[in-house]
Amino acid sequence: MSASPSAQLTRKAQSNFYYAFLTLPSEKRRGIYALYSFCRVVDDCVDEEDGGGEAGLDDWLSEIDRCYRGTPETELGRELGETVSRFPVPRSALEDIVAGCRTDLTQNRYETFADLRVYCERVASAVGLASIEIFGYSNPHTREYAVELGLALQLTNILRDVASDAARDRLYLPLEDLARFGVGAERLLAAATGAGSARGPEIGRLLAFEADRARGHYAAAAQRLPPEDRRSMLAAEIMGAIYRALLEELAGRDYPLGGDRVRLGRPTKAWLALRTAARVYGGA
Repeated sequence: MSASPSAQLTRKAQSNFYYAFLTLPSEKRRGIYALYSFCRVVDDCVDEEDGGGEAGLDDWLSEIDRCYRGTPETELGRELGETVSRFPVPRSALEDIVAGCRTDLTQNRYETFADLRVYCERVASAVGLASIEIFGYSNPHTREYAVELGLALQLTNILRDVASDAARDRLYLPLEDLARFGVGAERLLAAATGAGSARGPEIGRLLAFEADRARGHYAAAAQRLPPEDRRSMLAAEIMGAIYRALLEELAGRDYPLGGDRVRLGRPTKAWLALRTAARVYGGA
């Protein structure tokens, strides 16, 4: 039997999430593949030239409605519709994901972290809130864990992708943080795209500050995960372990702005998955 389109997309993407998904039983794995693929396709609406832009996002909002009514029209929509019929994925979470991606069409700067947090909660925490309904949980405080972990993952993404975002004239680091460290937005963008002089120590201190903020959200997520839901959140914990390791890899390289995108190798991700499973099931 051939893999579903969403499973094929997930495997092809070689996502940091892939090793986490492998720990799930087949039905939940199909559901999370559909959710992940939905997120990728919606993100492509704003990041790819042929993604469809605002019209593409509107089409997916309509498809979300059809998924919840049991009448999806696309192949991925049918997989997503099956997922929302089997698991209590809140419709608002999927709509928030679309709203977050729509923001990228109209906003490329964030004055404060409070402003950025709204964006991160839409494009990342909402994914977490949808995912935990597929994973299954018993304590409602696990939703707080999902929000914090989503923030941590997205802030790690932002720190890793400063250069690629700068190429699209997007700057997700809050302008209030830049001002705090005496870094002008244009200077940071020039350093990130290789159009300026050496970045200087101020930019290094700024990036280290952003990394500490991400670490704070990883710690907050750990504090908010109820003990009774640790095993059901194994996939999420593996995601967190891989992204936390990615954050520390960035720190170890002094937060590079240019060159190849920083990645973890497959053996490292597999080892982190195994180590996390041992910790979760060992009660450590």
